[in-house]
Amino acid sequence: MQKVQKPARYVGGEYKQIIKNKNEIDIRVAYCFPDTYEIGMSNLGLRIMYGIFNEIDGVWCERTFAPWTDMEDEMRKENIALFGLESGDALTEFDVLAFSIGYELSYTNVLNMLDLAGVALRSTDRDDYAPLVIAGGSSAFNSEPLSEFIDLFVIGDGEEVVAPLMALLRNYFTTPALHADAPHINSATVCSDFKSPKKGILKKAFLAQAAKLPGIYVPSLYCVTHNDDGTISEIAPQSGAQLPVKRRIVSDLNSSFFPVDTIVPSVGLVHDRVVLELFRGCIRGCRFCQAGHITRPVRARSHDILVKQGIEALKSSGYDEVALLSLSTSDYEDIFPLCDGLIEWCEPRRVNLSLPSLRADNFSVELMERVQKVRKSGLTFAPEAGSQRLRDVINKNLTEKELLDTCAVAFEGGWNGIKLYFMLGLPTETDEDIIGIAKLSHDVLNCWKQYAKNKSRGVRITVSTSCFVPKPHTPFQWEPQISMSEYMRRVDLLRSAMKSKAITYKWHSPEQSFVEAVLARGDRNLGKAIEAAWRLGARHDSWSECFSFNTWLEAFHDAGIDPEFYAFRQRDYDEILPWSLVESGVTLAHLKNECKAAYAGIKTPDCREGCSNCGACE
Repeated sequence: MQKVQKPARYVGGEYKQIIKNKNEIDIRVAYCFPDTYEIGMSNLGLRIMYGIFNEIDGVWCERTFAPWTDMEDEMRKENIALFGLESGDALTEFDVLAFSIGYELSYTNVLNMLDLAGVALRSTDRDDYAPLVIAGGSSAFNSEPLSEFIDLFVIGDGEEVVAPLMALLRNYFTTPALHADAPHINSATVCSDFKSPKKGILKKAFLAQAAKLPGIYVPSLYCVTHNDDGTISEIAPQSGAQLPVKRRIVSDLNSSFFPVDTIVPSVGLVHDRVVLELFRGCIRGCRFCQAGHITRPVRARSHDILVKQGIEALKSSGYDEVALLSLSTSDYEDIFPLCDGLIEWCEPRRVNLSLPSLRADNFSVELMERVQKVRKSGLTFAPEAGSQRLRDVINKNLTEKELLDTCAVAFEGGWNGIKLYFMLGLPTETDEDIIGIAKLSHDVLNCWKQYAKNKSRGVRITVSTSCFVPKPHTPFQWEPQISMSEYMRRVDLLRSAMKSKAITYKWHSPEQSFVEAVLARGDRNLGKAIEAAWRLGARHDSWSECFSFNTWLEAFHDAGIDPEFYAFRQRDYDEILPWSLVESGVTLAHLKNECKAAYAGIKTPDCREGCSNCGACE
């Protein structure tokens, strides 16, 4: 009898996985993704970092994912440690466990994977022979909630850090005696330690040196003190550590690594296709968007290189779809020659071209005609707010006319389904703004009635709302989140205003958004709450079927944490924030000015219209 769902998630052996000779390896890395195989293998960042690690001589990078609950039960029952997919070896045999963390609700999975691997949760409990535990991803821009569990964080683009970090680690493996005089290390212990068949590093000495590399944050080298009211009074670096820690950035994407010859999964993925990264960064400056701020400035690949990479990747993998990926795909300046170059190869081979990140204000008939040549993909737009006033507050720079004109083009061109995404709880939002979401949705429906040439298939308009989560390193990082009861009041108000059966309304769980806000804005004190939640059974919290709000409430209570202090509290501009020790590239002065501009209803033009002096280009 089959005991677990989708057992192929756990067996490895995929086409084009990388296998190396262990006798020629001096550093083994497990790239750990704290979600399921289907989510992790859909992540382009995983494929990029997997390739970059494995390009280094003497380094072998394998993959491991968070097992689903049924597999975890079987692993614990049979005493099976978490393992690398390529070799099947337990993670304790690896030198580095490298976590990619892009979402706060995966934090308990990080702890669960460490425990399943047989690795101590807290960095202070791991000796020199335990694997080095590192982490990167967008969540690293506020590393504090996980600071007690991670040895070092990579801030920014990981491609820039891997080579120097592996070189430093190799130095500590191969010449330990050179570091016998390092602080806190007894030289008499060095030689005996390194006679062990399992490699060890003088971890404190290594971390002190690693902390000097740009983009590396070592939490143990910073002393954080608090005021009586729970706010931070001081962040003090130790042993010459940097303050602030400046993010690393790939300045030239054309010359950076891209995985054209990558693993072909044995299991269907969430996004099962070739993905091309057009550019990083965003010109728009939406005031709620963390990704748009921490990835500035915009750095683009040339369309010639993208066409070549796309064709090579399709040939290598056999996929029948290629997606053009960025924060706002239609902002790519050479989008038309790129589409033409790809379609020339894709169309006769029935390979679909997908543009999943389009903006409603620059979607055109010409672009639509290109992307629908093989088959029509669904269209998704994110107006974010229901009124022009509120869209100006959040600097969305999208008008109702632009959205409806785009819908008219789409419906006239044969599309009959559109998804619209909004947020509830944005700063300054009123009930009138919420009713505006319903009005705008009905205007889109009327647009279909007016412009659709074939109405026999009907129309599918899906409206989704989520609760606004104020994120670090954005102009709204000082703002409070609305309460869960207030969010549901606004959901009910909007639901009552939806009059047509042709419009489907969905809303995201306010409980999950609340926990996300707590973790996103948290400090070091939250570590004990995350551990308490994990010990109470929290796993896969981003999945609604696994998330338990009562578990988190109990964990906060047991840890002596008031979650509302983190989620619902308005911050002062002069408060030291937990993430103040990280420099994202965008200046604090710019974020403050943008927050003030939001309350004044003043829009900031995008980067192509005029420089806002955000500081990222420096």
